[in-house]
Amino acid sequence: MEVHNVNLTISAVAADQYPKTDYPEIALVGRSNVGKSSLTNVLINRRNFAHTSSQPGKTQTLNFYDVEDRLYFVDVPGYGYAKVSKKERERFGQMIEQYLTQREQLCGVIQLVDARHVPTADDVSMYEWLDFYHIPILVVATKCDKVKSNVWNRQESQIRKRLGMAPGAPLILFSATTKHGKDQVWQWIDKQTGMN
Repeated sequence: MEVHNVNLTISAVAADQYPKTDYPEIALVGRSNVGKSSLTNVLINRRNFAHTSSQPGKTQTLNFYDVEDRLYFVDVPGYGYAKVSKKERERFGQMIEQYLTQREQLCGVIQLVDARHVPTADDVSMYEWLDFYHIPILVVATKCDKVKSNVWNRQESQIRKRLGMAPGAPLILFSATTKHGKDQVWQWIDKQTGMN
């Protein structure tokens, strides 16, 4: 999709605050600082629209980005950040679970993992949880520019094995710096939302 108009519609903490449109929605989930905002910025052709922070755990709401009055990207609070209190983590967890399991407009979830490392236990739990609820998942391995291209295949197979991905389940290596993988991510989004 050629993106020209993007707006942050609302930062929601409860279902009654979600947009009242029937636009298809794609949620982005991942560990704190894995690159959700950077991926969003690349997809919408903006440099700093979705705020990137060096401080993990910064996103504490569901941020709905209206893309071309046709689609919402929903930035979900990062998981696995130890400095957030247990009570806060539980609140985030309930908010995220309610959205992911009850939102009819949700067409799929992009789960971000770090291409440089084997997925964490939190990454595995999230993947298994999404899979349990039969939510379509695209795994995007970020920061692939920091991995030598001759080991990309090895990293990809390690990620697949660790997450327990079925053969053929979609996984895309992505770099916010080089834009590698951007077109493939859009192809998956277009397919999930019926926009192609």
